[in-house]
Amino acid sequence: MDAANRIISRLTEELSVRPQQVTATVALLDGGATVPFIARYRKEVTGGLDDIQLRQLHERLAYLRELEERRQAVIAAIDEQGKLTESLAGQIRAADTKQRLEDLYLPFKKKRRTKAQIAREAGLEPLADALHADPTVDPETEAANYLHPAEGDIPAVEDAKAALDGARQILMERFAEDAELVGRLRERLWSEGELSARVIGGKEQEGAKFSDYFAHDEKLSKAPSHRALAMFRARNEGVLALGLRLPGEEEALVHPAQVAIARHFDIRDQGRAADKWLSDVVRWTWRVKLYTHLETELLGRLRERAEREAIGVFADNLKDLLLAAPAGQKATLAIDPGLRTGCKVAVVDGTGQFLEQATIYPHAPQKRWDASLAELAKLIEKHDVALIAVGNGTASRETDRLAGELVASLSGRRPLAKVMVSEAGASVYSASEYASRELPDLDVTIRGAVSIARRLQDPLAELVKIEPKSIGVGQYQHDVSQLQLSRSLDAVIEDCVNTVGVDLNTASSALLSRVAGLSSALAEAIVARRNSDGVFTSRRQLLDVNRLGPRTFEQCAGFLRIMNGDNPLDASAVHPEAYPLVERIARRSGRELGGLIGDSATLKAVKPAEFADERFGVPTISDILAELDKPGRDPRPEFKAAEFREGVETLKDLEPGMILEGSVTNVTHFGAFVDIGVHQDGLVHISALAERFV
Repeated sequence: MDAANRIISRLTEELSVRPQQVTATVALLDGGATVPFIARYRKEVTGGLDDIQLRQLHERLAYLRELEERRQAVIAAIDEQGKLTESLAGQIRAADTKQRLEDLYLPFKKKRRTKAQIAREAGLEPLADALHADPTVDPETEAANYLHPAEGDIPAVEDAKAALDGARQILMERFAEDAELVGRLRERLWSEGELSARVIGGKEQEGAKFSDYFAHDEKLSKAPSHRALAMFRARNEGVLALGLRLPGEEEALVHPAQVAIARHFDIRDQGRAADKWLSDVVRWTWRVKLYTHLETELLGRLRERAEREAIGVFADNLKDLLLAAPAGQKATLAIDPGLRTGCKVAVVDGTGQFLEQATIYPHAPQKRWDASLAELAKLIEKHDVALIAVGNGTASRETDRLAGELVASLSGRRPLAKVMVSEAGASVYSASEYASRELPDLDVTIRGAVSIARRLQDPLAELVKIEPKSIGVGQYQHDVSQLQLSRSLDAVIEDCVNTVGVDLNTASSALLSRVAGLSSALAEAIVARRNSDGVFTSRRQLLDVNRLGPRTFEQCAGFLRIMNGDNPLDASAVHPEAYPLVERIARRSGRELGGLIGDSATLKAVKPAEFADERFGVPTISDILAELDKPGRDPRPEFKAAEFREGVETLKDLEPGMILEGSVTNVTHFGAFVDIGVHQDGLVHISALAERFV
C-alpha cells in the first residue's frame, strides 16, 4: 500500500467514515478550500462531514503526512547502511506513530561515539555475544581471550575487567535499543506508573502555593490536566521534583522493569557462571539507559496531553464567549470604572462609531456623584442611548450602582438597560497598533471604553480584534505550547465568524480577515475599496477588489452579507453559485425571488429531491430552503443580562444560603468561575454544578 492510500485508510478508520469521504475532503483541502467552506457548501462532496470532523481530519492529515515523510527518510537511511531487511522494512511500514518509528530507527541512528561503539572497535562484541548465548561460560576466563594492546585505531583492552565493562556496554546499548522491549516498557509505565511529586528542600515557603503537591502521588495516566500543569509549573520554578515509579518497586527484590528486561532476553539466574554478570547488565540497562529516557518521554507525553486538554478548555470557552448574545445595534454608553483617575466614558452609535467622550469622578477621593449623574444623563439624552455598559474592573460595583441610579432616574422618560461587561483584553486592544489606526485621535483609556461598548453590542465583532490569548478564558494558558494554542484558537475564531456571517459594509478589517479565504491583506483591500468607492451593493463587486480572484471569491462570498443590496440573496448565507438554483425554485413556485424569501408555506412545499442534480444534492438544497425561510438568521442566543443583587458588593456581604444571579466568566475541568459582583469570581466546583454527573 502506497503512502497516500495508507493515509486515507488510517483517516477512514480513525474518523469512522467512508474512504470516498476522506479522499474527497483531502482533495478539497489540497485545492485550497477552507474548513468552513467545505462544511457548509460541499456536503455532497464530503458525504456530510461536519466542521468538527473536518477539523480532526485536517489536523490528523498533517500528522500522518509528516509520519509518512519521516518513514521514507528512515527507510532510506537504513538502506544506505545496507542493513534494511525485509522484516525490518515491514515493521517500519507498519509503524503507526512517530514514536514507534523512532524506536525502530534508534539502533541505526547515527550518534556520537558511545562506549559501546568503542568496545566494538576493540573487538569485544564476540565476548558479549558469547556470554549472552551461553551463561555457563565463566566471564573472567572468557574475557582473558580478548586482551590486547592498542594498535592503530583499535583501542587497547588491558585486563579482564576492561573487557567485561566493554561487553556490558555493548549489551546495554543493544537491550536499550530493542524496539519491542522499549515499546512494552513504555506502555506499562504509562498505564501502571505513578507520578511522584516531592518538594525540594528549603523551597516550602517560596512554593507555598503548590503545597498540595509537596508529597503527592497519583496514577500517571489519570492525572488531570490542571494538576499536571500545576506540577510542571512548580518543577519549572524549582519547587518540586517529579519522578516516575511502578507500584511496589520499593518492596520488590528486583525492580519490575528489570524483570521484564531479563524475561525479554531470556536471562535467568540459575547459578551459572555468567548469570550474575548478565543480571548486572540488566540492572544497569534499566538504571542507566532506560529509566531516565522513559521518564523524560512519559512526562513529556503527560504534558502534551495536559496541554491538549487545557487548549481544548480554552477553545470551548472562547467559542462560548465569541458566540455570546449580542445586544444589537443600539447606541451605547460605556463606563470604564476607576477611582483616583476617574471613570472614562465613551458613547458609540448603533454601528459602533465613536461619538463622544467624558471623564467623571463619582468615587473617592473626589466623590462628585450628582455631577457624574448629570453628565451621564446629558450624554444619554444627546445621543439617544439605549444601553449602558459598565466594565467589570476596579470600582465596578460602585460604578454599577451609579448606573443603576441613572437608569431608575430616567425610567419614566426612556427605555434604558445597564449591563456589566468583561474588560478582559480591553487594555491590550487599547494599546494595539490596530486600535491606534482605528481610533487614532483617542487616548488609550478612552479606546478601552469604546471597546467595552462595542463588545456589548457585538462580542464577536469586537473580540476578534484582540489576540485570543489575552481574553483570559483559559487555564494555565501561558504553560502550554503557544503555537498549538494559537492554531486552535484561530480555528475557533474562524468557525465562529463564518457560522454567524459578516456584514460586508460594516465589518472591520480584523473581522473580515477571519472570513474563510480572506487574509489580512485582502481584508484591508476590501475596506480600502469600501472607503474609496462606497458601500458594496453586490457580492460580485468583490471581484473588483485588488488581488481577490475567483478562487478566493468562491471561499468567502457565502459568508459575507450585503443588506439592502441589488440581490436579496446577498443578505443570506446562500452561496452565489446557487443563485440559479434558487431562481429555478422561485419560477417553479410561481413567485418572485424577493417574495419567495421568508415565505415559509411555499418553501415547506418544495421537495428538495425534485431540484437535485450533479452539483446540488438534497442536503445542500435543504440548507438553502432553511436559509431562505429565515435569511441571515443569527445563530447566537437572545440577549439577556445577569442582574447583580443590590447590597452584595464585597465578599463580606455574602452569607451562607444566598441564591445569587451571575455570569460565567471561565470554565475549567474542575468547575466554573462565576462573577456575582463582589470583585472576585467564585468557583462552583464540578461536584456542585448539578445533581447529576457532569
